[in-house]
Formats: sequence, C-alpha cells, structure tokens
Amino acid sequence: MISDRTAAYGGSPFVQISNFGNGRYVKQKTHGNDLLGEKMKELEYPFDPQYILKKRRALKRALIEQSGGSGLKKKIAVLGGSTTDDIVSMAELFLLNHGIEAEFWQSEYNKFWEDGVFGNDELEAFKPDIVYVCTSSVNLKFGSDPALTEQQADERIDAEEQKYITLWEKLTRFGCPIIQNNFDAPFYALMGNMDSWDKRGLCYAAHELNSRFAKHARDGRILLLDLERTAAEYGLDRWHDRSYYYMYKYMCAREAVPSVAYKLSLIVKSIFGKNRKLLALDLDNTLWGGIVGDDGVEGLEIGQETGVAQAYYEFQQYARQLKSIGTVLTVCSKNEHENAIAGLNHPEGVLRPDDFALIKANWEPKDKNLLETVGQLDLTPAAIVFADDNPAEREIVRQTIPEASVPELSAPEDYIRTISRGGHFEPISITADDLARAEMYRRNAKRAELAASVGDYGEYLKSLEMQAEIAPFKPMYIGRITQLTNKSNQFNLTTRRFTQAEMEERMESDKYITQYGKLTDKFGDNGIVSVIVGRICPDAKELFVSLWLMSCRVLKRDMELAMLDGLVAQAKAKGLTKIVGEYIPSPKNKMVERFYPDVLGFRLVIADDDGLAKYELDISSYENKNKYIKM
Repeated sequence: MISDRTAAYGGSPFVQISNFGNGRYVKQKTHGNDLLGEKMKELEYPFDPQYILKKRRALKRALIEQSGGSGLKKKIAVLGGSTTDDIVSMAELFLLNHGIEAEFWQSEYNKFWEDGVFGNDELEAFKPDIVYVCTSSVNLKFGSDPALTEQQADERIDAEEQKYITLWEKLTRFGCPIIQNNFDAPFYALMGNMDSWDKRGLCYAAHELNSRFAKHARDGRILLLDLERTAAEYGLDRWHDRSYYYMYKYMCAREAVPSVAYKLSLIVKSIFGKNRKLLALDLDNTLWGGIVGDDGVEGLEIGQETGVAQAYYEFQQYARQLKSIGTVLTVCSKNEHENAIAGLNHPEGVLRPDDFALIKANWEPKDKNLLETVGQLDLTPAAIVFADDNPAEREIVRQTIPEASVPELSAPEDYIRTISRGGHFEPISITADDLARAEMYRRNAKRAELAASVGDYGEYLKSLEMQAEIAPFKPMYIGRITQLTNKSNQFNLTTRRFTQAEMEERMESDKYITQYGKLTDKFGDNGIVSVIVGRICPDAKELFVSLWLMSCRVLKRDMELAMLDGLVAQAKAKGLTKIVGEYIPSPKNKMVERFYPDVLGFRLVIADDDGLAKYELDISSYENKNKYIKM
C-alpha cells in the first residue's frame, strides 16, 4: 500500500537488487523518494564484539556500497579522556547501519578539556554537528582518601563538577548537542562497601557526580551516555581489564568498546530522527504462551501462576510501557480475529485491544499485513520493529521488508532484554506529543477508513471538521518544536537543524518571524505538526524562510496552505511585501522539490545544477488559499 504522502508530491515505490558484499545480494526498497536500505544483522543487538572488531573494514565497505552515499552526512567531534580510535571506528559502523554517514574528528589523547575550553584550530574548522565528550572513571584524578574531612571531600566533588560545567559552557560555541559520558564504577574500592557511601570514597564521588550530571541533562545542558549502566551490562570485572589501559590507554576492555559505540549511535540516531515508531507484535507464544485457537483462552500461559506465565505477563507490561513513551503498538498475527481479541481480553493479561492502533489478525502473509499497517498509519516500513517468536516468519519479513528491524527472539524471558537493548525507540526527550503519539496514529487509521468511504476528496476534508492553531512560537511548545525540527526529513525544505537554545533565541528576537501549527479534527488532536522560521530583511521588505517543515501525517489536508496564510499575515503586519524560500536538496526531501512553485504558487528566481533553488512570492495582493481548515 502506498501512503498518502507518496501520492501527494509524486514518486512511486520500486524495488532494486544490489550487491551487499560477501557475494550476498539483497533487496532495497524505496517508498516514494525515501531511500531505505536493509539493516545489517551483524550490527544489531545482540552483536558479536569480536566479529565486529575483526571485520570492521569489510563491514564498512559493505555498508557504504549498500547506501550508495545516500546517508545523512554529519560531523561528530570526539573529545576523549582516553584512546578513542576504536570507539570512533565502531560508532561509524553502527551509524552507517542507521543511515548516518558520520565524519569524525578526535582530540589528542586526554586533551578533551584543553581542546574544548581553550580551542583547537582543527576543531574550530571542523564545525561539528555533535560533540561527544568520552570520559570515564580513569579521568577522575583522585582516589579514596580517608584523611579528608567531609568539607574537603565535598570541595573536590564540587571542583570536578565545575570542570565539566566550564567545558560544556565553552562547547556551546558550536551550537550543537553535547553528549557526555557519566562515570563507570571505579575498578576497585579502597574502603570496600564503605567506599560507596562515605564521602571520602572514590565510588561515592563517581555516584555523586553521576547524580549531578543527570541534573544537567534534565536541564538540557547535555545529553547523557550512561557509561555506568553500559559497564554493568558488560560486567564490571571484564570491563576493567586493566591491561588495555596500561598498554593502550583504553578506558575499558577492547571487546567492550563496541558496546560504548553502540550506545553512542543510539543517541545520535535519535537526535537526527532515526528512531523507529512502531512495535508490531505477534500473539501466540509472543504475547502469551500457547496457541489461542487450539488451547482456548483458558489454556494460555499468562499471569503470575508459573515462571513462564510471568515472563509473558512482564513482556506485555513492557510493551505497554513502550506505548507510554510514544511507541505505536500493532498486532500482526496469523489468527482468527475473534480469537485474537479473546486472547487480548485474557483476565490475567496486561494489554487490551484498545492498546493497539491496528490489529491485523488473519491468515494473510505477515509482510503484507505489515505493509498495509504502515500504509494505514501513514508511516514508512523503516518505522517497524517486528516481534515474533517464529524464526521462519522473522526471516520472511527480513527478506521482503529489509527496512524493518526484526530482533531475534528466543526464550520469553529474554524478550524484554532483546528489544530494550536494541534501542529501537530510544528517546533523547519525551514531549506531550510523544506521550499522545500512539493515540494519534490510532486516529490516523480511523481517518484512513473515512477517506476510503468518501468518494470526493474535498468532501472528505470537510468531513474531518479541521481546526488549526497557527501562531508565533510559545515557550511551552519549544521542546516539541525543536524535536520536530531535528526529526523531520521528508517534508523539510532545507533540513536545517536547530538546538533548543537557537529556537528560543529566534522566538525572542524581533529579527525573525516564527510560526507553529497545531491541527485538530473530529478524531482528535494531531499536536504540533508544522514549523516555520523566517528572517526579516527590512531593506528588501522581504521575509527569507530558512526553515519550513511539516509532519507527513497531515499531508494533503490543506495545512501547508493554512501555514502560508498565517505566515503572510505575520509578514504583512511587519510591513513586508515578499516571501523568499529556498529548497536545499537532501537524500530524504525530494518529495518537496516542487513544493514552492506547484503547491504554493511561488515564482522561481534561481536554480543551480545541484538542485538548490530559490523562489519568491509577492504578497501585496495575496488572498488566503486554505479552504477546509478553520483558523
């Protein structure tokens, strides 16, 4: 099924076969103009660190060949407190697997503070999109000291915290996100258990600094990579293989490096909108033990009576928790629909039919059901995480929908760990819109049903009873506005990225016109779905639009026209007579290549061979274009 946005701006799905390396040929699908390639299974959790370290060059060649240079280009500066070469090479692989082609710059060994605070000509010229401060407990240049007074112990923690605050403040000159490790537990405890609670202990200092770093993350100063948990997951004794530190100045064992790089890649792909959105769940032996059609509801294993039943219960509980952070849940099961509903209403279960945006319980192939699901919800196949206990079904989906992620589920007691550690839905912030996302997509499915039942598209738009709130940025929405700016790729005329501080600066400045758009209809609230930032050029009496984006879930509903109406009104109020916009092509946004002239009626001013184009619109005699949305 082709989603509405494909039809809205041209483009059609096609399939091509390409060499993926090692003599293996795979399918790549494009839906509209959004190129999406197969994920490399070797780089998804659970991965083999020894294999990745050994085969990294071959894996990199295969990933580059697969992407064809179409990945999102980003620059990452790594300020290391220890040797970071392997972290960089591993992160490069994981990011390529997420469709991000990263270029890295590394500080000299343990020069993270000097380069960050005092500057470095190479670093300044590099102009990073992200700065990653890779420090660890080896950079805490003090130890447990029973001779300290309580005040002295507090003062050394305060001084260490201030050292990092100074670093972060200096790094704001780059206007990009700062990712900071917290501290792993030190590799020994001088005072034993007492080291963790006595202020004179190094373990206490590391815990306290982690708590303070967490507060700075909550305040938006940094994004935190949880090195403490990463080390615990790997195993602290194996993590602290000191031979690697003494010989190579690694902060951890070399085989633990891919785990650090993987965690870094999860944060980076989340920053740039590469998270998945949909968890498609099988039922029998995935959400419960047994087969509901054969065993009946009373014969299913779910609840608290046995260990196996509890494992399925907790997995259902975990899936509902994912929904609470904005993950969309659907069912994809070979079953009779009435049996599926009966199983989901099991008195000992956690999930209920209303928890799912769509329930596909039938005897159709699962790949077909999955594609229909994303079509009805107006998502792409790259949104899918498919959870199924059956290895044959998993392999079919991997082959036919290579953009989807298909984790290896073995025993039910491992389901949560496998999906959680996969980091498919890892957020860097959670907004009110994220919390409401599952219900939003549920309503999208209802809209799709309505569209199918109404013959005339204009009548369909009228029947939605749409209302829009279009206004300059407000502080309460700035988090969601920033998030949307850094996630939206397809309907994004320039794909420029902004930090929250930069958005706040534009909101408060009289040199800019800002505008957000919220859309509601009879099915509910879509939240903030469109953002525009324009710079006022008073001498030319024009507004230069540096950012215009919109969520694909509201395409073809006149929202783009309503946004233009609102923008023109603001521009006229400032005495401006012209709006100038530009299209900067990217691998993702070809669908809006002709947006300004074909949809909004702008006139082409100039275009170059690379596809960059500038357009303008005389607004002196502008008449509103939106017909179906009440303002």
